[in-house]
Amino acid sequence: MKRRDFLALTAGLSLVPFVAKADWTLYAPGVLQPAMDRNDRIILNFYAPWCSTCNRQQRVMNDLRAENPAYDANLTFIQVDWDTYKNSALVTEFNVPRRSTIIALHGNVEHARTVAGTSQADIQAVLDAALNA
Repeated sequence: MKRRDFLALTAGLSLVPFVAKADWTLYAPGVLQPAMDRNDRIILNFYAPWCSTCNRQQRVMNDLRAENPAYDANLTFIQVDWDTYKNSALVTEFNVPRRSTIIALHGNVEHARTVAGTSQADIQAVLDAALNA
């Protein structure tokens, strides 16, 4: 393989994690409340990029979303950067014990959560709870 081809391929592959997360809304103050006020079905993902459990959860959610288009059609996915918001009012309000917590909401009502759950069944149960709320 030519060096130029190798560098182009490597650069392209390094962007894959960013492309996979492009369909998540990144949390910032003022992002969640309008979705709750609209009575949206919401998945809150408390995530840290260095967290292996979080990364496993992300892969499982991406697989589930690829298998079931109803998730993307009906759910609002919000990713909360744990390193930035671990001491925020949001974490207190939802009693989030740690990163790798995924919460299903319908409006402001919680329907399911998993803390450090990485199995497909655990995560699918949370997504389904939001979808069927």
